[in-house]
Amino acid sequence: MTKRILAVVGSPRRGGNTHILVSKIAEGAAGKGALVDELLLGGLSINECDGCHVCWKGRDCSKTDDMQDLYPRIIASDVIIFGTPVYWYGPTALMKAFIDRFVYFNCPENRKKIQGLSAVIAVPFEEDDPEMASGVIEFFNKSLAYLEIELLGRIIVPGAGEKGAVRRKEESLQQAYDLGRTLA
Repeated sequence: MTKRILAVVGSPRRGGNTHILVSKIAEGAAGKGALVDELLLGGLSINECDGCHVCWKGRDCSKTDDMQDLYPRIIASDVIIFGTPVYWYGPTALMKAFIDRFVYFNCPENRKKIQGLSAVIAVPFEEDDPEMASGVIEFFNKSLAYLEIELLGRIIVPGAGEKGAVRRKEESLQQAYDLGRTLA
């Protein structure tokens, strides 16, 4: 069975470190036959969740933004790659808004739509201390566990601040590619 992978880039920098890292995971998966759908959050309009709870009643989200087109893509996926740099010890605002809208999957009717979904995370960041990514890792660990999405792996790349710096991290790029191959 061909795996469907949604590769989500939560950085505002097209062609930046997060985009490169997520693309390398996607390349590995596609090389093994997976169908990859890339999603650049920086080019989309995703409003914040305002807690209206309409979706908790099994109805469609009340927001009229790009997330309406993303729900079917999420539901059609077998695996989601969540890529975000570390911004102030957490994910970017783009990624946070995207994840906040997963509240749609809280009700039993909608939770069934993502049953069996898995994920990986890709986190490049400027600091050299890997501990600086712990807030982002914890955010995904808790959020994905709550949604019953299995976290299959992660790639954390410290010391990648300026645009394109991750290209010099050959071992990390190989790990990302290999991780993608395991997803397929």
